Amino acid sequence: MRRLVLSAGLLLATAVPAQAQTSDDASAPRRYRIAIGAQAVPSYPGADHNAVRPLFDFATARGDAQFEYEAADESPNITLYDRSGLEAGIAIGLQSARTRRRVGADLTKVSFTVEPGVFASYYVAPQLRAYGELRKGANGHGGVVSMLALDYIQRDGDRWLVAVGPRVNLSDAKYRRAYFGVTQRDATAAGIPVYQVGGTVVHSVGLAATGLRQLTRRWGLYGYLAYDRMTGDAARSPITERFGAKNQFSGGLALSYTFGRGVR
Repeated sequence: MRRLVLSAGLLLATAVPAQAQTSDDASAPRRYRIAIGAQAVPSYPGADHNAVRPLFDFATARGDAQFEYEAADESPNITLYDRSGLEAGIAIGLQSARTRRRVGADLTKVSFTVEPGVFASYYVAPQLRAYGELRKGANGHGGVVSMLALDYIQRDGDRWLVAVGPRVNLSDAKYRRAYFGVTQRDATAAGIPVYQVGGTVVHSVGLAATGLRQLTRRWGLYGYLAYDRMTGDAARSPITERFGAKNQFSGGLALSYTFGRGVR
């Protein structure tokens, strides 16, 4: 699942990761980096086509501190705790609606969903970051969904950064019923078998890579590529087999601009 990162500008994480060089001077000048571009993401979980969405990223740092690393597939978040390499706080995910027009079949609509939740990250080694989030649909699918990630990070300060690592996406039965279950009504309308989800909590596994490259003192590029493979109930669902795809691809590219009194 990919986030709709347009909302990230409303949720700014300001903590510096454990391996970053930090500044103890609270009066040191602050600098900001904003990236705006476009991304192609699955129209809905299990879709066989992508939709173009905005791609937005924001980072801030003070003094000689590096900009915080954040993977492009993380939900927008606010850090509430940051100590000894452990960072935690509030995350808010956004999930696109699944409509009859997008599916190409008369299936029950799943509305656009806001997913408030929590996140935590920990640097298990200077270049190895574990990350996880747990979110609950406040509307729409109404289920619980989680993402676990482990990223290997290489960087040269803020000049360039490359990170890559595996992903595991999990969900409860309510979420899987919404996107992958087939009721009698859906079966009759769409011409597919009735399907009841089982107890498989992992609905996809994959790999994601995030990259940053500073071109000049102020201008740079920000982008990502990701692949997810549907598993369990999601892969076996007649909706996926008939109208969707087990292989899910996404990616985006943005132009970044760094500004503030701390830019040298």
